[in-house]
Amino acid sequence: MLDEASAFSGLLHSGLAVCRTSLDGREGLIGGLFVTGLVGSLSHCGGMCGPFVLSQTAARLQAIPLERMTEARRLAGAALLPYHLGRATTYGLLGALGGSFAGILGGAPAFRWLAAGLLILAALLLLGLAIPGLKALTGRAGGETLWSARIAHLARPLFASPTGVKGWLLGVMLGFIPCGLLYAALTAAAASGTAIAGAAGMLAFTAGTIPMLVLVGAIGHAAIAHWRAPLLQLAPVLLFLNAGVLGFMAWQALTP
Repeated sequence: MLDEASAFSGLLHSGLAVCRTSLDGREGLIGGLFVTGLVGSLSHCGGMCGPFVLSQTAARLQAIPLERMTEARRLAGAALLPYHLGRATTYGLLGALGGSFAGILGGAPAFRWLAAGLLILAALLLLGLAIPGLKALTGRAGGETLWSARIAHLARPLFASPTGVKGWLLGVMLGFIPCGLLYAALTAAAASGTAIAGAAGMLAFTAGTIPMLVLVGAIGHAAIAHWRAPLLQLAPVLLFLNAGVLGFMAWQALTP
């Protein structure tokens, strides 16, 4: 029994060491992805994912008898934790894949050039969201529209009871719907060059998008419209600054 505990402890310490090594020096990128999710959700996620959130919230609240309805239950229904965990699962896996492929394709000597290119592309995608004249950078192609429609069609039965595993599966499926903000986040996460850092970056991005979506579920689009306008004016500035940070990181990657 003692040997098993020692072996488990050794594996745990080894795993933590690998995680620390993978994340070392990438804290700024991960923090930047959290800010990207937080800022981008003000102008993007609320409008794009808001209908999904409101539909789930309505279905969850309708399942609660009126005599059992409390403020705590209402807020819990708006939180949609299984849905957000599902999105985090998809985004984390995509980030891990992106980081792994970028590390393999770049190789040790050439990776700094690949990382810089990915960071510059991510910065351009954020600028496409911030500057109306550049929005063609994040525009959808016809195939993407069909892809989105297909995912929505497959996920439709899950909206009837979006709780537990069904809610998680719904988040997993809807996490594959393409959007410009997601493209930018995935591109930046891939620049990390490792699976662990890529996954951590996308988990941070997901965490940044949650507050706005919870707020949408709690008070709805109609109430948000009264105070969202000032935030929409500020969001492009913050996205522009975030793009500047990614550009600076690209310059650092190229500096010996």
